Amino acid sequence: MKLTSYLKDHFYAIVLFIFTYFILLLIFFVFSLKVQAIIACTFVLWLFFILMILIDYLRKKNFYSELLLNIDRLDQAYFVLETIKMPSFYEGQLFVQAMYDINKSMIENVHQYERQMYDFKDYVEMWIHEVKIPLSSLVLMTHNQKNQLNHKFLEQMRRIENDVEQVLYYVRSQNAEKDYLINEVSLEKVIFQVAMKNKDDLLENKIDLLVEDVHYTVYSDSKWIEFMLNQIINNSIKYKKEQAAYIKLSAKETHDQVILAIEDNGIGIAPSDLSRVFEKSFTGINGRKRAKSTGMGLYICQSLCKKLGHRIEIQSKQGEYTKVILCFFKNKFYDVVK
Repeated sequence: MKLTSYLKDHFYAIVLFIFTYFILLLIFFVFSLKVQAIIACTFVLWLFFILMILIDYLRKKNFYSELLLNIDRLDQAYFVLETIKMPSFYEGQLFVQAMYDINKSMIENVHQYERQMYDFKDYVEMWIHEVKIPLSSLVLMTHNQKNQLNHKFLEQMRRIENDVEQVLYYVRSQNAEKDYLINEVSLEKVIFQVAMKNKDDLLENKIDLLVEDVHYTVYSDSKWIEFMLNQIINNSIKYKKEQAAYIKLSAKETHDQVILAIEDNGIGIAPSDLSRVFEKSFTGINGRKRAKSTGMGLYICQSLCKKLGHRIEIQSKQGEYTKVILCFFKNKFYDVVK
């Protein structure tokens, strides 16, 4: 709080005091007061006025400076009312009380919004579970009628099933901490399940799936890992090369983590897109040219990795390869609990 700004804010009070002072001077001269008396009165009046301004300024400056400083320090500025004391001047007390009332109203509205979001989330989850039943039935029926139906029917059914599953995991990822269960997870078993789920797409696209040295156990949630691997492999299938395409999964262990790499020899990612592939709804050049992409798969994967304590990275060279790396950190806490 600057003194100049404070004086500007009290401009009319200062002008009124100066005007009053000159009226008093006229009165003093009319009644022929001695010069010494006029000087004494002038000194007392101006001293009183300056002290009054300074005291009021310093009280407000301390309060507002502390308020602004605390706002800058806090990550969540709306908690600032918990960090300041009730000021001694009436104007500040009114301000604080108004802020408390506003904050209370905001919290009530946020709680109402959260309740609506939870209700919507529950409805979406329920709807997805319901719609997956007829979808699974249709996929099975299409499998049984392979000879009579064009393979594109099955391809489109799998695409719908994958998109529905992506919606489910996106909704859950907003509150993933309430939905996951950390256990020992065999990478080999999860990769086998993902391979079986995508075997038709791999065969139809003539993509070799190479799995090497994945007999490691990590601490995570199996269904989340399965979902993430499924998204990554689906991307590899979408952006494959026309000839001699492959997807290779391999793992290695260090002293503090298990690293799983999923590499393909597909068309790769443009350098301008590489830093943005984890952004929400980002499709990039490949997504616009070769496949209708939502741009949500890798975004959801990164969100889940953050909440599960894992790390996801991506490396790529356009026209040559793309490698996605999942890092599962070790934690002695799990060993103690186990």
